[in-house]
Amino acid sequence: MTHKLKLNEAFADAVLSGNKSFEIRRNDRGFQKGDFITFQVVTGPAELPVYVYHELNRRAYKITYVLSGWGLQEGYVALGIKEIDWSDLPTIEGGS
Repeated sequence: MTHKLKLNEAFADAVLSGNKSFEIRRNDRGFQKGDFITFQVVTGPAELPVYVYHELNRRAYKITYVLSGWGLQEGYVALGIKEIDWSDLPTIEGGS
């Protein structure tokens, strides 16, 4: 499954450079190891996000690890992510 996720602009450069190779997310999508992520970089408050151009919008990532519990708030997960070639991303069919 491919998940399209908003990401605040403050974190985009760190993900793009590989310095931030994880995401902490509410697990409202049933994230699984092997799923894919594409990011849409946004700025502004979560209630009124403004989509901005960022190179990260053109990258794709694979979830390499899913951690729940272990100090994380109930219902949240830490996702290990690794950049993949865009051509390795499956066609999005009703993705989240």
